[in-house]
Amino acid sequence: MLRLTFLGTSAAQPTIRRNLTGHAVRRERELFLVDCGEGTQRQLIQFGAGFDVAAIFFTHFHADHYLGAIGFLRTLSMQNRAEPLDLYGPRPAKRLLETMLFTGAERFSYEVRIHEVRAGEAVRRDGCAMVPFPTEHRTPSLGWALREDARPGRFHPDKAEALGIPKGPLFGALQRGEPVTLPDGRTVRPEEVVEPARRGRALVITGDTRPCAATVEAARGADVLVHDCTFGDGEAERAEETLHSTARGAAQVAHDAGVVRLVLTHLSTRYDRAWEPLVEQAREVWQGPLDVAHDGMVLEVPLPA
Repeated sequence: MLRLTFLGTSAAQPTIRRNLTGHAVRRERELFLVDCGEGTQRQLIQFGAGFDVAAIFFTHFHADHYLGAIGFLRTLSMQNRAEPLDLYGPRPAKRLLETMLFTGAERFSYEVRIHEVRAGEAVRRDGCAMVPFPTEHRTPSLGWALREDARPGRFHPDKAEALGIPKGPLFGALQRGEPVTLPDGRTVRPEEVVEPARRGRALVITGDTRPCAATVEAARGADVLVHDCTFGDGEAERAEETLHSTARGAAQVAHDAGVVRLVLTHLSTRYDRAWEPLVEQAREVWQGPLDVAHDGMVLEVPLPA
């Protein structure tokens, strides 16, 4: 399973329809948050994403991307959580989060571990890595790319049997990439019966940023790119001034990176209900699968063939 639930899709301030930024990413048994805007814990309840969060990855520390963590972590403590919770983000993660979370408040029931990271410092998780990459915003900022480990290639039992390999432990050894020796002295190597390893999935979330080469590189060939889309063409100067993206700019990144699917999010309130112009502008550059995210939208990322 690799499931992305959009918890908040509005830029800077909430609307009736859209909460502030938050993404819930469930990969197999682990649940991650990427950003945690005000009200995120209520969105987790409303959309059934769960509270069993293993780690929170912040893209930057503008208030609409992290204030929700303060109340959410307190709620987890009230529920007597025991498992440690890891928080990752660019500077000033340690100074800011330690102040916001621990000053003048009761101790948590669990350990909160704050990690200040730089671009390229991958965070290993079970079966995947969360890789931060540089983005261009008005404060230190990172995007996050979830990259799964490669999957074993397909095993062909018919080929193994044709080579005289008996079913059982030798099949397993070949599937693990180990050569085996048969009773007659022959050695069979895994590549004779197992296809090359298959790539894992890649999910890229930019956070707030203007279009930049680092995002193109991080998203190259990704299954899903979730990109800042605060403005449309009519606010291009405003986008440049505030270091945000237009729909056209996000589409150009998707095109240059050769992603499979593009999702636009972090919409200005002016596009709260009337987001069709953003699609029209993006379509002039990007013809692949395209979505404008809304709160509660769930995206299942399929395994590549």
